[in-house]
Amino acid sequence: MEDFAAALQQVRRHAGLSYRRLAERAHYSHPQLIRATSGKQLPTWDVTAAYLRGCGVPADLMPVWRRRWEQASRDPRDIVALLENAATLEDLGAAVAALTRPRSLRALEQQSGIPRATIQAWLQGTRLAGRDRLDHLVRSVGATPEERAAVARTAARLSADAGQARGRVSSGTPRPVRAA
Repeated sequence: MEDFAAALQQVRRHAGLSYRRLAERAHYSHPQLIRATSGKQLPTWDVTAAYLRGCGVPADLMPVWRRRWEQASRDPRDIVALLENAATLEDLGAAVAALTRPRSLRALEQQSGIPRATIQAWLQGTRLAGRDRLDHLVRSVGATPEERAAVARTAARLSADAGQARGRVSSGTPRPVRAA
């Protein structure tokens, strides 16, 4: 995130703009644009795009910046490693939450078509997601094939673990895990 903020600062300096002048061109307040380059919090894509347009970045470079912003929005920890080490639904939820950052539940719902209450339950680890629906969510946020495969493996492993645990606890036949 800090590298991304530094890159934005460099673009502004290269354009020869003060934050006040950039604010006029980007139509955002100069304190908001300063926060965008503080490195403490990643700005939204809308703020980032306005910042870049205000600095004169050509439209054909915006997809490159969008990919860079999406990379910066990910948790700096290796998401695949988080998934491989996940032992609980809460761990799976935390890894998927890192993968979907910085999107809000509302944005995730709009992007994937999955109700935000369902997504929230997955991210909090209170409900196991169905394999296809979970893959749809992570695919919709641009997960790499490796990340998607790790999510699928982890969900399958945790589902199997939950089924075995139920079989040990009950005297009857194991019940399937409720998937949303």
